[in-house]
Formats: sequence, C-alpha cells, structure tokens
Amino acid sequence: MDSMKSLVLLALAAVAASAQPLYQGELIFPLEKIHNHSSSVVELPNGDLLVCWFHGSGERTADDTLINAARWIKRTGKWTAPFVLADTPGFPETNPTLFIDSKQRLFLFWPVIIAHQWETALMKYRISTDYQQESGPPKWSHQDNVLLIPKNILEKTKEVFGKDAEGTGKEAEHAKRQIEKAGDMYFSRMGWFTRTHAQELPSGRILLPMYSDGYSYGIMGISDDGGYTWTASEPLVGNGNIQPSVVRKKDGTLVAYMRDNGPPPKRAHMSTSKDDGVSWTPAHDTEILNPGTSLEAIVLKNGHWIMVYNDLESKRHSLVAAISDDEGATWKWRRHLDGRPDKPINSEFHYPSVMQAKDGAIHVTYSYFVPDGKSIKHVRINEDWVKAGDQ
Repeated sequence: MDSMKSLVLLALAAVAASAQPLYQGELIFPLEKIHNHSSSVVELPNGDLLVCWFHGSGERTADDTLINAARWIKRTGKWTAPFVLADTPGFPETNPTLFIDSKQRLFLFWPVIIAHQWETALMKYRISTDYQQESGPPKWSHQDNVLLIPKNILEKTKEVFGKDAEGTGKEAEHAKRQIEKAGDMYFSRMGWFTRTHAQELPSGRILLPMYSDGYSYGIMGISDDGGYTWTASEPLVGNGNIQPSVVRKKDGTLVAYMRDNGPPPKRAHMSTSKDDGVSWTPAHDTEILNPGTSLEAIVLKNGHWIMVYNDLESKRHSLVAAISDDEGATWKWRRHLDGRPDKPINSEFHYPSVMQAKDGAIHVTYSYFVPDGKSIKHVRINEDWVKAGDQ
C-alpha cells in the first residue's frame, strides 16, 4: 500500500513539475562575423536534436554560402561543433528545412541559387535512413530536385489581379507584370523554394510549403509517393504573401500563414485549403503584425496552436511566441523570446523554426544577430511559460 501511495505521489509530482513554466536557451555556436541565417530544427527518434542553417559571406550573391548543421546530443546535453550538411561549390545555398516522416526518414530540402537572383532558385532534397550517429552528416540514400509546374497559375493570377490590370497607374502596372510573368512558362517553373517545415497529412501526403520572390506568391510541393515524385498545388496568390507556414484544423482545413512582402498595412497573410493543399483561397491580411519576415506556426499535441513571429511593422528586434486555443481565431497568450516591440535595439531575432518534442517541450531556433556577431539561438519552452506572459 505504501509503495502504491509512493508511486501515486511520484506521478503527481511529475505532473506538477511538467506544468511549471519552462525556459532554457543558448547559442548553438559562438557569435561569428560571417552570415548565419534561416535555421530548421527537428527531434530525432533517439531524442537528439538536429538543426541546420545557411552559412557564408552573404545570401543569394555569395558563392561560398553553404548549409551547416549541428546536433544536440541527449546523452551529453551539449551541441556538437557545426559541420557541413550540403555544399554545391560555386553556388549560394540558402533556406534549408528538415523533416522526419512517419517512416522515420530524414529529409533535407534546400535551394541552390543558380544566377544570383532568388527567382533562379533550384530546389534540391535528400533522404536518409541512417542519421542518428553523434557526429557528422547523415548518410544519404536518395537525392533529387523538386521541379514544379504550378497548377492554374495564370488563371489564379488573373482572378486576383485581372481587374487591377484594366486600370492605370502603379497598381495596374504591377498587375499587368504579374499576369505577364504567370504566362511565362520558364519563369513560372523556376524560383520556388523553402523556408518552413514540411508536414505529412493523415492521408500520407507530404506537403512542402514553398514560395517565389519573383511573384511574391506561396505554393505547395505535393508528394503522394513518400517524397520520390512531386507535383505543385495552385499558387497562393495575393499582394506579397511568401514563406507559408501551414497548420491543419481538426476539420481538415489547412491554414497557411505568410510573411507580408507587400505594401502596408504590414500584417501576416492567410490562405486556406479544403482539399489537402491542392487549391487555395486568395491570400488576405490578418491582424497579426509582420514586418516582412518569416514566421512559423505548428499544432501542438493538445490541439493548441503556437506561432513565433516578429510582432512589429518594421525591423526585427522583437520575437514573440503566441498560443491559440481556438485554432487561430484568437491568440490569447503571448511572451517574448527576445527583445520587445517598444524597445528598439540594434539587433535582430528572426526566422524562427518551431517543433514540439516527444516529451511535450517546444523547441524554437532562430537567427540571432547582435552587434558582436551572428549565431543561431535555441530555446526550449512550454505552454505554461508562454501563458505566464512577459515578466
């Protein structure tokens, strides 16, 4: 009886401990003067973490830019030194994203920038089943390109911009250019690339959120055969909506939140799909502030949503985590991971990558730019920490 009582008390203590606000944070590697940006984090089946980002002297015009990675080893509780995950000599490589599917295969997606312009991005990807060693890169078993033919891109562009194209002035000229580009076969098939996590839908479909800076549209890469062949969704068309992050409602509706790459007001854009990501509504502004920078939202195990984003209309000195318990209708709880919107500083905390581990902890990695250098920061939090609000 006493042993049973002890077990019950231990269980209650564990539950109580798990309900306490949790925050742990550290830089994955020391600050560097070189550019380190756009990370992606996943938990491996053995409980280790794998994070990747791009590293070099710049972005699309810097031919030394490659994909770096580091591992957090559960056994030691420490990060390894960074190592090269992918490098195409002579070409810049940016915006990598990691994904582990239901078969526990690790995917790496990343674009190679062919001609120093974002619209010349060529998407590459690799698959590994042997990746849980404590040092060095995974052993890759498959590599290919993600080539897309956007579905109904001209029709969707005309649907959104056709009326404006009939007028005069700057808006009309922009609308005409969008329609002209949508009718260009080469332009419409090049330049789509990643930023946020892929996900596997209940149907088994893999959905890979992508976007084009040439159009300022989002799109979805779709695979129904485990990632070996890819087709394109319809584009997510609007006035400057890129870098989609997708969450799935309980009724199956997909919601894509996107960076605002267009004119004021600076707000995150949103589009929805009711057919597993093939067709999407025209993108529209939400009430979520966005200064033209990446955000990510995920569905937590309890059905709540978390979004990490810059709660500003300009600059990137404030990064917040927000929780919704009503599938994005409201975001009742917020807490800042770094910075504050009302305290401008000469630093940037941006491009978050978000995932929830098997133990329930929420992991966020993000670009950490301060006057002394650049790194990727990792934080481990829980809902209770966010709900406690700024202290």
